[in-house]
Amino acid sequence: MNNNKRSLSFLSAALKGISQVILIDNALSGFIILLAITISSYSLGIIALLSAIIGTLVGKLGGADEKLINQGLLGYNSVLTGLALALFLTGPYMWLVALTGSAVAAIITASMMHFMGKTEVPILSFPYIILTWFILLASYKLEGINLSPTLVPQNLSNWELNTAGEIYFLDVIFNGIGEIFFLSAALPGILIFIAVFIAGWKLGIYAIIGNIVALLTAYVLGGEHNVIMLGLYGYNAILTIIAVSAVFKNEHSRFSPITGILAACLTVPLTASISIWLLPYGLMALTMPFVLCTWLILGARKVLPKL
Repeated sequence: MNNNKRSLSFLSAALKGISQVILIDNALSGFIILLAITISSYSLGIIALLSAIIGTLVGKLGGADEKLINQGLLGYNSVLTGLALALFLTGPYMWLVALTGSAVAAIITASMMHFMGKTEVPILSFPYIILTWFILLASYKLEGINLSPTLVPQNLSNWELNTAGEIYFLDVIFNGIGEIFFLSAALPGILIFIAVFIAGWKLGIYAIIGNIVALLTAYVLGGEHNVIMLGLYGYNAILTIIAVSAVFKNEHSRFSPITGILAACLTVPLTASISIWLLPYGLMALTMPFVLCTWLILGARKVLPKL
């Protein structure tokens, strides 16, 4: 009986590792998100589950605080790292590199939790971003790591902005939340929205608002329509508004809904800027705009607590 309880507890922690990607502490939400990923791609679903298990296992074997493990806080960076490396790498060692990366992500997460603990600013998905960038860049020097042909370095002198094409509202909305897990389809997007609403209706409302705000901001600023359609301006805005307006607000944050909307708007030019900055290396912005915008607001709240 105890073994069954331990197994269920471990599985719950692993599923929460998936849900914590969207700052949610809910095993059912994690399961629904895993289902959304698996519907989109069986191999990605397997990678997501194994990465969550590996991150949780690193916490267990490493003797981490049980509360930390059970909340899934050692799993979410592992999940994102595993998914990103599985998508952006190819070759015979792709699975090995992706799953090893998920283990290393958990270790980096633990390390950053220690060093940033005194600041009371959450590490968010920074470990995943840095580790993924480093591993992808290592492919230029290491034959065992093969970069996917979809990631092509581009010369900025030849860059041309293309704003042609139609924008379909519902597609953008579902793609925006799906892109948090690198998914671009309606059904996975719907399932992820359901997962967020299960965790809390306010979280779901904020996710929708963040998505719409990003769409409008990108459109008004003249963003590329194909990039808007893919939801690449939406996912960072969703994560940011959930973090700023709901998860990390304090009792003094009277203006947190407005602050969250403004922060979500800010992710759009930041996404565009970081994407261009990384263009010569063939890398993606990932969730760096979300991390920077959230850190900016949470840091400002140390001085301006009503934000």
